[in-house]
Amino acid sequence: MIRKITVKDAAAVQVLINKNSKLHAVLPRSLNDIYENLRDFFVYHEDNNILGCCALHITWDNLAEIRSLIVDESIREKGVGSQLVDACCSEAKQLKVKKIFLLTAKPDFFKKLGFKIIDKAELPHKIWNDCLNCIQFPECNEDAMVREIE
Repeated sequence: MIRKITVKDAAAVQVLINKNSKLHAVLPRSLNDIYENLRDFFVYHEDNNILGCCALHITWDNLAEIRSLIVDESIREKGVGSQLVDACCSEAKQLKVKKIFLLTAKPDFFKKLGFKIIDKAELPHKIWNDCLNCIQFPECNEDAMVREIE
């Protein structure tokens, strides 16, 4: 089941994210960062176990970013990742956000969800703060992608 995160979920989300950050799937997040951005997150849970997460982070007027999409390997390929992204896109629509962007090493997955590859230079400079702290900077292997919200 997908729902908004609660404070009781924060530690489990951090473990899930940081376990996958070691595989360079996402950037690691501190527990403090999870709490500070708690309202950004959706989680997928089964039997009170957090098995997936995704965040929608508002970055500017009419622009948001999808961050920290992780699905536990035990349930991958079952549509949970798509459902988490859809939840973020639905929330973006409710908030009247016009465009969502993301950085990913798996563009084919996001293409199926309506995202298109763009040049990173098209993204606002505000997003580069995260890039500067990334272990892959400046040799980033991720594609920038964007999706218009109707």
